[in-house]
Formats: sequence, C-alpha cells, structure tokens
Amino acid sequence: MSEDYLIRNCAPTLAGIKTANLFTCPYESKAEIVDALCRLNRKLSPKGLRVLPLRFSEKKALIYLYRPKQLSADLAQAEAVRILQSLGYDCGGSERCLVQLAQKLRAQEEFPHEIGLFLGYPPGDVCGFMENKPCSCKCVGCWKVYTDEAGAKRKFDQYRMCTKIYCQQWANGIDIERLAVAG
Repeated sequence: MSEDYLIRNCAPTLAGIKTANLFTCPYESKAEIVDALCRLNRKLSPKGLRVLPLRFSEKKALIYLYRPKQLSADLAQAEAVRILQSLGYDCGGSERCLVQLAQKLRAQEEFPHEIGLFLGYPPGDVCGFMENKPCSCKCVGCWKVYTDEAGAKRKFDQYRMCTKIYCQQWANGIDIERLAVAG
C-alpha cells in the first residue's frame, strides 16, 4: 500500500482535525498489505495514530486510520453511547467497540450506519441518518447532515483544504512522518 493512498484519503486525520478516515485499498498479497500497515504503524504511532485493516475482500482491504484518544472521547459522548448500546455494543471502551464494528463489517456486506460515530461524525447526524435514512437531510458532504448545517459545511471546507495542502506537500517531497501531526 502506498503512503500516497493514505495521504489522499486521510489528510484530515493525519492533520489532527478529524478522528478517523476509512478507505478501500487494492492489494496483491494480504501478507504484503499487512506488512505495509505494520510499517505505517511504526511511523505513525508516535504521533498518536493507528492504522488497521477492518475487512479484507477479493484483492481489496478496508483500511481505518484513527486517533485512539479522539475516538475514545467521541464514543464516550452520551448520545454516542446511547446509539451504540441500542445496537448491542458493549461500550466498555473504544477499542472494544472498534472490535465489535470490525466483526459487523466482516459479517455483512453493507456498512453499519453507526460507522459514522467511528469517523468523528456528530452523533445527532448519525442518529438522523439512522432514523430518516437518506431523506430529509439539510446538506451532504463527508456525511449527511441533519443538525448543524453551517458547522458541517465549515468542516467539509476545512477537510477539502487540508487534503489539497497535504497532497501538495506530499508531491513536494514532505514525508508522512512530517505530515502527521502529533496528538
């Protein structure tokens, strides 16, 4: 897996302005991608980041880059706990919840709607999507917004600008260790 994939798909998380990103990455050999993820973790864990494969399918891996401390804070929010518990999660810690999410992803083809909580989306928007499905949202960007439209639009712009800057920096030879902000 090239670091370029990570930068193009996860710049806001690398920059410390988003809890997590998720993307699909092609691979030739499962052993090779696991080895690449281990190398990335050695580079990124000192910055407070982890990268995990959540699911493998035919020559594609679902990769999750996240900030464990931020994920813990996000999943500890009362509304997030309520949503997760209603879906059968044991909310005894973010790592336990992440294991349960990975199990769900491996057991079903569709993404479970609560995945937004693991990506740093507002619990109100995750709940809004689960209750309303895709109908009646206020706007769409990285996620469907049901609550704070203006705040979400600012975040979407911030994420786009961050990705543009990180891709430019990467193209100019800045390595991933320097692009990853300590958190």
